[in-house]
Amino acid sequence: MKKSIIIGLFLFVGLTSFVAHKFYVSIYQINYNQDKKILQITTRIFTDDLNRMLEKKYNKKTNLGEKNETPEDIQLMNLYLLDNFSIKINGQQKTISFVSKELETNVLIGYYSIKDIAKIKTIEIQNTTLLDLNSQQQNIIQTTIYGKKESLLLTEETVSGVIKVN
Repeated sequence: MKKSIIIGLFLFVGLTSFVAHKFYVSIYQINYNQDKKILQITTRIFTDDLNRMLEKKYNKKTNLGEKNETPEDIQLMNLYLLDNFSIKINGQQKTISFVSKELETNVLIGYYSIKDIAKIKTIEIQNTTLLDLNSQQQNIIQTTIYGKKESLLLTEETVSGVIKVN
């Protein structure tokens, strides 16, 4: 499974400069900053897929990553992502807060955080982002907690996973 995650990551990074893409992958990097007691989350999602998904779900055309992007587009993006991406720390559901976003070619990079995390024993991640748009969607989760790196590959068949931290 780790080999397929690495291959997926390589393809995602290597091909993000193309306008049209024929693979469906998004990447979520989750880092725990123990000193600040904060979980930092970075999302990387193709803007065309995200705009199509938002239009499908909310019946409204959005322009994320374009010059005519509106604050409402960003609100819909956050509403959608927070409905489809969730984290439990030590069995307790946590609130994810939007920090900011930026555009890199045709990939929307979102920055989120979860504050006041004193200790992590387990982290459960559920991610159904874009699965309603394409059954081939793969959501790659990469974590760094207490310096230890772990990965999950979440798909239509497996929408959640648990990482145990020792």
